[in-house]
Amino acid sequence: MLSPEEWTLNKSSQTPLHQQIYEYIQSKIMNGEWSIGTRIPAQRDLAKKFQVNRSTIVYALGELTADGLIESKVGKGTIVVNNTWSLLASTPPPDWNSYVKSGSYQPNIQIIQDINKAETNPKIIRLGTGELSPELLPAEKMQQMFQSRSRMFSLGYSEPKGSIHLRELLSEYLKAKGIIASPSSILIVSGGLQALQLISLGLLHRGSTIFLETPSYLNSVHVFQSAGMNLFGIPMDHEGLLTDSLGRFKRQHNGALLYTIPSFHNPTGMLMSSNRRIDLVNVCKKERLPIIEDDVYGDLWFDRSPPAPLKAIDNQGLVLYMGSMSKTVGPGLRIGWIVGPEPVIDRLSDIKMQTDYGSSSLSQFAVAEWLSSGFYDEHIKKIRAELKCRRDFTIDILNAHFKDLASWNIPEGGFYIWLCIHKQIPIRKLFAKALNEGILLNPGNVYVRNDQQHLRLSYCYASLGQLKKGLIRLSELIQELSK
Repeated sequence: MLSPEEWTLNKSSQTPLHQQIYEYIQSKIMNGEWSIGTRIPAQRDLAKKFQVNRSTIVYALGELTADGLIESKVGKGTIVVNNTWSLLASTPPPDWNSYVKSGSYQPNIQIIQDINKAETNPKIIRLGTGELSPELLPAEKMQQMFQSRSRMFSLGYSEPKGSIHLRELLSEYLKAKGIIASPSSILIVSGGLQALQLISLGLLHRGSTIFLETPSYLNSVHVFQSAGMNLFGIPMDHEGLLTDSLGRFKRQHNGALLYTIPSFHNPTGMLMSSNRRIDLVNVCKKERLPIIEDDVYGDLWFDRSPPAPLKAIDNQGLVLYMGSMSKTVGPGLRIGWIVGPEPVIDRLSDIKMQTDYGSSSLSQFAVAEWLSSGFYDEHIKKIRAELKCRRDFTIDILNAHFKDLASWNIPEGGFYIWLCIHKQIPIRKLFAKALNEGILLNPGNVYVRNDQQHLRLSYCYASLGQLKKGLIRLSELIQELSK
């Protein structure tokens, strides 16, 4: 459903308000921006957006109906039925909505679309957003780096696997994590999502089953589902993903691979123990079940570094390891990497060349400079300290205002606190009420279908003042809905 958020009424104009609204909607339709079949926002939503009486909206829509541009249909609302092409041409234009609905890539569930839309509003308090606050991003340092240009950069395409200089630096960087990976076994990708997309396109068959933790970030994106894959959740405990039933599940559900976030899991913040990591790798070796290890939060530890990645204890090429700079330096860089057996990396790099012809050479240059200059080590220490401070601040607020309402974990790193509300409440209603008051939440049903008791809280984006204001009001809303 479309909304007029990019346009406002001129209330000082001599043109009547209903006429301005009529002309705005008419132009959207006649220019083809609102194609045939597009649903017009509800009258109350339009009245709220334009800040006018509902009668003004009714008058404007009545004129559009009289012109034959829109029509109200029972059960479908008000939709566009004509535009300039269908009024003037004998052959009507294509119904773009039918094309949109027939595309193979599945749309996000409505609540995720609502979250994505609300995140564009700078006035919203974002209590669940999984990215560093703009005030924590090293924009000034990045600008200085480009201005100094200690090494020339290219504006051309990079090699199929990405900049060899960057891959050499990543090879050294990964050694500190216990991962031995030559540059030829590393593929540069445009963030973690592209890595998953390449894997789904290049390594898996339609109908395959992906195992993942329950809950999981992977449920909030449809990259595998859109490629015809099925997701199957594996329970967790305080040490991480439970391994006991993996073999049975693999045989019962034709499991193709396991996706896991062992370090500072999204959305729970869980840190998988060292023993559980060893168990997981051993079980997957026995069952011949490949692993995708998502380690984008691995550098964001507070008091001590996490156990060695699964890839570091993998001696059979079982693990595809994913890393990224999106969570540590800046999401706008869109630079990540996949580490794996060379034949797999060769296959994925070939598909990447078919889809985008390589990741941004400027972003690759920037990441290489950060790693080679020492900027990254300096920056990550500051980010760890800042995130730990924000975590402690958030926990203090929870202790003061949520003690009787919910329980929560205390993460040892990363971005997230998994808040469990004691009473089951209508989570969609809580989301809507909070959003109406300028507070954006990430409900648990984004990560586990039908979850009515959890919220993913993030302390990495909102300012301290926003965290305090937003969380205190959230506690009040939960109390109101619990009565």
